[in-house]
Amino acid sequence: MDAYAAVLLWAIPGFLLLVLAEILYGHFTKKQSHVFMDTLASLSSGITNILKDVLGLGLILVSYPYILNKIAFWEIESNISTYIIAFICIDFASYLIHLINHKINLFWNQHLIHHSSEEYNLACALRQSISNLVGFGAIFLIPAAFFGVPTEVIVTLSPIHLFAQFWYHTKHIGKLGILEYVIVTPSQHRVHHAINPMYIDKNLAAIFCIWDRLFGTFQEELESEPPIYGTLKPALSWNPFWINFQHLLLLAKDAWYTKKWKDKFRLWFMPTGWRPKDVSERFPVNSRRISAKAKYSPNYNINWKVIASIHFGALVLMLLYFLLYFSDLPSSFQFNFGVLIFFTIFGFTTLMDYHNWAPLFEIFRGLSCIVFLLLPQNQFIQTSSPWFFYFLLVYFTFTFFVGIWAKSKHPSRKLALT
Repeated sequence: MDAYAAVLLWAIPGFLLLVLAEILYGHFTKKQSHVFMDTLASLSSGITNILKDVLGLGLILVSYPYILNKIAFWEIESNISTYIIAFICIDFASYLIHLINHKINLFWNQHLIHHSSEEYNLACALRQSISNLVGFGAIFLIPAAFFGVPTEVIVTLSPIHLFAQFWYHTKHIGKLGILEYVIVTPSQHRVHHAINPMYIDKNLAAIFCIWDRLFGTFQEELESEPPIYGTLKPALSWNPFWINFQHLLLLAKDAWYTKKWKDKFRLWFMPTGWRPKDVSERFPVNSRRISAKAKYSPNYNINWKVIASIHFGALVLMLLYFLLYFSDLPSSFQFNFGVLIFFTIFGFTTLMDYHNWAPLFEIFRGLSCIVFLLLPQNQFIQTSSPWFFYFLLVYFTFTFFVGIWAKSKHPSRKLALT
């Protein structure tokens, strides 16, 4: 995890600078694709995903080294051809996993947050899941294991393959000629994020669009059908924790209330969106209108925008400190500080969702985090990084007083949904 944290220290500032460049480009060209709180929610979701991975939260059912040891037909050395074969295998595995995530109720839960934004921009690329807590992706790397691709090659290429999917989350790049027949482009991926009936579940490939063309999931972006982004069941929230698990909670509720035992078990593995008839009639779910104007868009004045910006700035600083000193931090503090960052994301995004209880939660968060910092086992921060210790004290004091202020200024949640 130390090596992964070191890589992220370079990647995160790079991604943030590119997002900022896209925002500035949109501003000066009058073609803005970012909405203030939507972008902060996307970036905050990315932080939760990073923390989950760095802290090793999750269970691996089967690992690639295990499969490699069992079925490798050849034993090959690492060379250029090995890396080419490995990259193709990773990309095909990504296509298959992506297909399953879109087609099966249970697995849609671990992917829907990536589609939950009703905008389309580079920040959306970072809107990644924390609900994929059970790892089984190595199963789809059986072709690579069969060819004997070494584990270190897979480990090296996997983050490169993931980062290479960042650039095409933008509205500002049109069609790319002959490249449209070879790689996934912004035009193709705009289709993938759209909820227009003709675009749903199309263009599932990550790097090479050949998989979509081979298996019938390709759809060209049409000028006559501008993409409308989001999910058919809108998230109606900026809180990544709620977005990550809301579909799972719906499935659990349906499994509990449906009367047929058969439906209690099969609904998890039915096509995405399928619900037993009795619960769908008893507990109807509102779908989003297929309209570019039908968006979750609470109104924020300058005060709320300043508050959200301070929270997000503090989050970024906390994350960079966490990654920079990860290997030097006691293991118990690593986990506790990770939870503190999760706590912070939950608090400020809930506040921006205008939940009535959010100001009280922020008061509690501010006080509890100050207590956490002053505990004897955390005193080492004062000696190793006094500037960071005092920064956190100031930030959590700010959080406490914002919570008090928000008690009288906080709009009703109902206003955010109108």
